[in-house]
Amino acid sequence: MSPPPLARHILTYAEDLRGGGVERAQLRLARGWLAAGRRVTLAIEDIAGPLAAELPEGLEIVSPSRLLTLPKVVQRLAPDVIFCPGNFYTGIAAWTRLRLGKACPPIVAKMSNAPARRSRPADARGAPALARAARKLPRSPCRDDTGDGGRGGAGDAHGRPHEHHPEPAGGADPGETPDLPARYILGVGRLEPQKRWDRLIAALPLLADRTIPLVILGEGDERGAIEMQIRALGLGDRVRLLGHSTDPLPVMARAQVVVLTSDYEGVPGVLREALSVGRPVISTDSSAAVAEIIDRADRGTIVARDDAAGLIAALDAWLAPSAQRPEPVPQPGTDSADRYLALFDRLVRR
Repeated sequence: MSPPPLARHILTYAEDLRGGGVERAQLRLARGWLAAGRRVTLAIEDIAGPLAAELPEGLEIVSPSRLLTLPKVVQRLAPDVIFCPGNFYTGIAAWTRLRLGKACPPIVAKMSNAPARRSRPADARGAPALARAARKLPRSPCRDDTGDGGRGGAGDAHGRPHEHHPEPAGGADPGETPDLPARYILGVGRLEPQKRWDRLIAALPLLADRTIPLVILGEGDERGAIEMQIRALGLGDRVRLLGHSTDPLPVMARAQVVVLTSDYEGVPGVLREALSVGRPVISTDSSAAVAEIIDRADRGTIVARDDAAGLIAALDAWLAPSAQRPEPVPQPGTDSADRYLALFDRLVRR
């Protein structure tokens, strides 16, 4: 009796490696799939960026000039499964399925942000129309066990195993910087409009402690605007932008509080990472998942996105000398790569 067929070749794709959480999670999963003996190909427009240091050994790279040519890449490489790493990329998944029709391999799409959210940015590749097409594609009878009701992107399978992994060590790491302040507020995330670091910076001069500094780990297109705000508020000696980190956990472990001020998020891994090292967290109500992570008052505080006074009050409370640190919370989802492989294999057999 021949062994059951497996998803031996997985194709995934991305725009670049500038440091987004979607692409970082994608590389972690690829590392797990490679370790399981599968062939993994990454189709990517631009291989440059901070995450290039985290490319796993054995990952095959193809570089189409535009992701809209992904159907041709699929035809040439004939993968068993296509993995769409997040909402931003569902338009390309839909385009690939529509172009290839029945010749398209199964597509598994991961939810990285809520499908309906405030301040949704326009997709530079014209994906809104393609995403509408994605919603018309056939859905799989596979049951989503993550609580998002199978509202995934395009393809033959919808839903994702809940995903979160500790950051891999290696590369340049601000956690090794010897001159970090003794006490500081920490933000971790890309310097992009979604993250709304302006909210956190604006709160800094209004805190009861007028000396505590803010450290932000991350890089992105908003650096110039953020630096202008820092200068305008006279906070040059209190805000430190340390750039991208391959391993933020050492810096988290020394912070007084970790803060996320985003307009929208998916499942914010930053909050889970901070709680895993016993640091309290403050977050805007940027995702339904935030309340699942900050599920107790002794772990952190949730504030409304535009509640500046609420953010200041939460910061003052967690910075107070009497504030108690939470017990470390183990991080879930360490078996996500294996669970995805089980889903891929089911699709190939079907």
